[in-house]
Amino acid sequence: MKRYIITGTPSAGKTAILLELEARGYAVVPEAATDVIARRQAKGQPWHGACFIDDIVALQRRRQEAAVPPGVTVQVFDRSPVCTLALAWYVEQPVSDALAGEVDPIMRAGVYQRRVFFVRPVGFVTATAARRITYEQSLEFERRHEHAYRSCGFSVVDVPPGTMVERAAAVERLIRSWAGAQGMSDPGVTLAR
Repeated sequence: MKRYIITGTPSAGKTAILLELEARGYAVVPEAATDVIARRQAKGQPWHGACFIDDIVALQRRRQEAAVPPGVTVQVFDRSPVCTLALAWYVEQPVSDALAGEVDPIMRAGVYQRRVFFVRPVGFVTATAARRITYEQSLEFERRHEHAYRSCGFSVVDVPPGTMVERAAAVERLIRSWAGAQGMSDPGVTLAR
């Protein structure tokens, strides 16, 4: 299984790119942190309190372990446990045993492809129920993410600002090129339909 990660600062357009890739037939695994934050806020709980990081880790694990349709050999992940590590640093939470237990195998066993797509910011942040961060804060969040990925041995592949279709096409071209010269006809790369 080839697992690719797309990450970046909040409001950079990462989720829109992933939705476009999903529409093109890619198996996409959704982000966990936003769902955990929204669920906690709906219950009136602080989003960064006790067990926050472990709740994200547990949901990421369940989503990664979810059944993959037969024949699918490529998955695209909306964030990864390395993003959760960066988030823990950002909100000054300790790296829990659960989080370390997810990050360590990533570094040792290569759970994900060692190139991470880094969606660069578009110059503003759109607030949502779960996203309450200023643009300046998002840039610091981006720096923490990039540091976390590089510290874990990933190389960063920039996805510069542009339209969602342009950005998704650029990501898709790279995935195809890394899969081999024959791209989608390569028997090692089968996308969900």
